[in-house]
Amino acid sequence: MSGSLKIAIAGLGTVGSATVALLREQAALLAERSGKSIDVVAVSARDRNKLRGIDISDLAWVESPEKLASVPGVEVVVELIGGAGGAARATVEAALAGGKHLVTANKALLARNGNDIARAAEEAGVEIGFEAAVGGAIPVIDALQDGLAANEFRRVYGILNGTCNYILTRMQEEGLEYADVVADAQRLGYAEADPSVDVDGQDTAHKLALLTSLGFGCAVNLAGIHVEGIRDITQLDVGFARELGYRIKLLGIARMTEAGVEQRVHPCLVPESSPLAKVQGVINAVVAEGRYSGNIVLEGFGAGGAPTASSVVSDIVRIARGVRRPAFGVPASRLRAVAAAPMTRHVGQYYIRLMVKDRPGVIADVAAILRDSDVSLASMLQRGRSATETVPVVLTTHETTEERMGRAAAAIGRLDSVVARPRMIRIEPL
Repeated sequence: MSGSLKIAIAGLGTVGSATVALLREQAALLAERSGKSIDVVAVSARDRNKLRGIDISDLAWVESPEKLASVPGVEVVVELIGGAGGAARATVEAALAGGKHLVTANKALLARNGNDIARAAEEAGVEIGFEAAVGGAIPVIDALQDGLAANEFRRVYGILNGTCNYILTRMQEEGLEYADVVADAQRLGYAEADPSVDVDGQDTAHKLALLTSLGFGCAVNLAGIHVEGIRDITQLDVGFARELGYRIKLLGIARMTEAGVEQRVHPCLVPESSPLAKVQGVINAVVAEGRYSGNIVLEGFGAGGAPTASSVVSDIVRIARGVRRPAFGVPASRLRAVAAAPMTRHVGQYYIRLMVKDRPGVIADVAAILRDSDVSLASMLQRGRSATETVPVVLTTHETTEERMGRAAAAIGRLDSVVARPRMIRIEPL
């Protein structure tokens, strides 16, 4: 064993506290695997006296997290504060400016500023590790960077948010409505008091931006992602999806096209036979379609203290071993600025759920609009007569473009017989 690696941790919430605990509990194993002892010497958080289930009395307490980089002997700063700005960004910038290696779980910061952070790290001659930023315990960054390095990727996609997957799973398994599951998820700690970042797809978009850069060697481009959330999913959609042989999942999908890189986050109808359809609860899963490897499916806990700490520590061990690699697989100067493929150019199949007045001629009017929009109908489900005189009608299409489908849906929504905005969900034959 050759010496020790001294680290400082900014943020002692669920993940930060779990990281300190893991490093202590597994100290002997980590020393054996990394070739040196890994020692936490300083920490910083908002409240020094908060009960965390760990003893920090022997660690140097630093009031301002950005000053951790100045603690004598510290070689690695671990940023676990979270958020795209404020103290988190100041801590990251101070660490790199001070020539310290950086480990972070901060997908929001990296999704917005990853290109600049990667460039700053290379100029300072230090490493960045962000395994914990995507997929919790799932070693997806290592897989894309090293294990699958021989591959060109056709697609990288997956279930990247455990909160949404938990909500959709309970809606599908227990017949509950969205609002009821969200309230329960908040009570159980699976959803924040304000769940918007999760349920509106932003968290998934942050992670997809990083996966896209790693998978295709392009600059991180959060603004180029088409994002939709799950708020509008109802039991009607869940039931019809099941009847059609699908399950509804919120997916992040990236692929290279002739028009540029396509990045999209939205609910999808996934065939029940697909591996992703079987991913339940708070579990995440990532699929990498490699030219030589074929489909590689990585699945595991996507959040939580111990699982995320596992990934944080994996980066620390890599740095302790002296392994060096560019943050996004290639040097920052070689990250390509690739155009974002317009969502209107997307080609796929679609599910459309209509709420219509129960009267003759409605289906004929809808079919005429689809015909005039050059959209081919694949199937239709229609319910019987209703006491409220409003019935659901579900259509699925053959492959068409997003532009055609959007134009058709807008025209259908303007019919007097259609009483609510058409609900459109893309079908992914994964």
